[in-house]
Order: sequence, then structure tokens, then C-alpha cells
Amino acid sequence: MKQKNILFIVPYPRGRAPSQRFRVELYEPVLRAHEVRYEIASFMDEKTWGIIFKPGNTFSKVTGILRGYARRFAHLYKALRYDNIFIHREAAPLGPPVFEWILCKVMRKRVIYDFDDAIWIPNISRSNRFAKWLKAFGKVGHICRWASVVTGGNDYLNAYARQQGARETMLLPTCVDTEHGHHYTKQHADHKPVVGWTGSHSTLVYLDEMIPLIRNLQEQYKFSFLVIADKKPELDLKDWQFVPWNAASEGTDLLRMDIGVMPLKPDAWTEGKCGFKLIQYLSCGIPAVADPVGVNQVIIDEGQNGFLCRTTEEWRNALTQLICDASLRERMGTRGREKIVAQYSIRSQAERFLSLIV
Repeated sequence: MKQKNILFIVPYPRGRAPSQRFRVELYEPVLRAHEVRYEIASFMDEKTWGIIFKPGNTFSKVTGILRGYARRFAHLYKALRYDNIFIHREAAPLGPPVFEWILCKVMRKRVIYDFDDAIWIPNISRSNRFAKWLKAFGKVGHICRWASVVTGGNDYLNAYARQQGARETMLLPTCVDTEHGHHYTKQHADHKPVVGWTGSHSTLVYLDEMIPLIRNLQEQYKFSFLVIADKKPELDLKDWQFVPWNAASEGTDLLRMDIGVMPLKPDAWTEGKCGFKLIQYLSCGIPAVADPVGVNQVIIDEGQNGFLCRTTEEWRNALTQLICDASLRERMGTRGREKIVAQYSIRSQAERFLSLIV
């Protein structure tokens, strides 16, 4: 029997971007265990990754992107040796979907197209505003139609793919490894609690509206606020901590929290988010409080593993309950961990992932 094989076309260097790490790279042990021959082909190199989201360095960014295009043309030749091509988000960051068209229409490869955000909606950082005029956001719909199967991180993304004419869609939630990277669980006790948030610099903006509430609650209760991110924010709080995000320690860093929060503003972009913060919190036995946006309503079981809050008063009540009651945190954390192991762990999704490879 011919050995199964798959080439992963990914945007970033290995071990750098959360979506790529948890939707592609985390499955490497599964692929090896089932003797699937695979290769991960990155568009961006380490040098370009180091500057791409920072202001300035325009010449270096341009040359780095050009190097990426040169690599992608080489990857087309490499694709000849593979039966399955897995494209995460996009083959190239700028312009029309040329590489995807070649793989699907010219080379007639079985293409699995994967995304975990509403990437057809323009969402450009301030440092890369010039890219808005070069990005072809409409290409997402074309790739959905061309691909053999589309794997979306939630039902909203898959519904979009079907609207665009996708032949087949599969729900593939973003997962964690509950046996290795996210295998530690929080031991709740009667101590000064820590309310925490984790995320990238691009999502820090969602914290803005809840900081006044945190400041007000700290006047009534003793607790600290923790931020784990790749950029230190400026927060007007009297008791807060910052921990730089680190891939090697992110599992244990999360255990500094007693309560995890995920504030969001409801819009088309956030509807496409896959609730990864909640998945991380619950996987560590940390109860969560979140806005009821998109898949958050699927991950959080109200009053069981966390709370969904629509108003400031609901946020206040939920946080107050969890801050004041360690036993409640313990019960909710246990239920949350159980749900993640059952539905959002690599083990729970391994067969589904392997079924994509023919």
C-alpha cells in the first residue's frame, strides 16, 4: 500500500504563529505515529518574521516577501511529490491566489484549505497599512470553490465557505495537546486570585473597555490582573502583572491565572474567531468569562465552566462570584477541563484530521 503523504503550505516560520502551531504543527506526532510522510513549507523566513509586524523596515520587508515568493515557486515543484496539499490561510500574503490556482487547476492536486479567522474581511495593522492595497481579500472565496475540502475552525467559517461554493466542508476546531503542552491543571485555593487575559498585540484592543470595570472591582476585592502577550500594554490599574508570551512556557504561565477573560466586540470579524483563549483557559482547569460572540457560545456552558456576559453588570456579577469563591472556581475548572479533553484536544480530533489525507 502506498504511504500516505501531505505537504503543508503555511504562511509563517515554524513555532511562531498560534494558528499555525495549533492547527498544523501540533498534529506532527499524530502524522508520525501513523507513518504519514509530510513536509511543512513556510512562506516567511525567520528574518522577515522578526520585522514584519513592526513599523518601518520597508525595504527589508519587501525583500523578505520577495524571498518568500521565490520559495513558493520552489514549493510548486516539491508539490509534485505529494498527493495531498494542505493550505493554511493562504499560500502568499499579497495579490491574487496564483499558487492556489496552479495547485488546484493546473496540477490537479487534492487541496485542503484551512482557516480559523474571517480572513476575507480586511483587518490590517497600523504598521502595515500599505499592505491593504496589495491584499486580495476576495481570493478566499475563490480558494474555497477550488479546494477539494475546506476545514474551518467553526460553523460560521464553514458557512461562508459553502456560500462561496465549497464542494465539501469539515469542522476542525483549533485544539490543544492536553497530554503534553496543556496538561497541567490549576489547583484552586483560598488565596489572592488572579484574573488573566492572554493574546497577541493585535487583540489587546479588546481589553480597553473592561479595564474601568477591573479598576472598580479592585477597589472592592483583593485580586491581581495578569496579561500574557507579545507586547506590554499600558494599563491604568493599581495591581497588575505582565508576562511576555513564550511558547516554551505558555502552558505553565497560564496557571498563574485563577480566572480567564475573553472580552470581544460583536462584529463580522469576531464572529469568525475560534475561541482559542477559552480553549486554553479551560484546558488548564481555569473557568472563563467571555462575551457571547460566535463560538464562545459553544465552548462556554453557562454556569458550568464559565459565564457569558452581555452587559457590564453581568461581567461584574460573574467576576465577583469567581473572585470570592475558590470552590466555584474549582468546580467550573474541572468541568471545563473535561470538555476540552473530550472535544478540543488533539486526541479527540486526530481521526478527523487523518481522514483528510487520502
